[in-house]
Amino acid sequence: VYGRRLVTVKAGEYPVKCGEDVMSQKSHGTSEKPVQKDLRWGCDYETADRICNFNRHYAEFAGYWQTTKFLEEVDKKDPTEYYDSNTGKLLFTAPVGRSLEAYLQESLSHGWPSFRDEEVNWDYVRCLPDGECVSVDGTHLGHNIPDGKGNRYCINLVSVAGRPEEE
Repeated sequence: VYGRRLVTVKAGEYPVKCGEDVMSQKSHGTSEKPVQKDLRWGCDYETADRICNFNRHYAEFAGYWQTTKFLEEVDKKDPTEYYDSNTGKLLFTAPVGRSLEAYLQESLSHGWPSFRDEEVNWDYVRCLPDGECVSVDGTHLGHNIPDGKGNRYCINLVSVAGRPEEE
């Protein structure tokens, strides 16, 4: 399924939690290295590095993702894979279990790309008790803001604009 492990989602099982140690100081803020230089969709390097590695509470401005090339470049037929801007690890695949139109509409209404449990690669994504959504490598991704449909992960596009890691 688009290079992603199949994960069976059970009610109440997600999000996968982690402790503050994941976000401890490392060689480059909360990560071992800066974000990739050539981020997808024309995302700004400096904004991405600040949000991903030197930030715990703030986000790119609401609607930032609409100012990039994302909407013109997103795959209109198949789910899009979203990679950690630091490591290149696959973090999200969307849409899964809904249409592209539904995914984009939800993202537009909230101001950030919004993912659901079944769109998360739980091998590499975790949430802290306060709802902060992070990668296992210390990249700040965004926040889990549940709604009537369940968990909703509002994620900074700059945090998931990486290119796939070399295999």
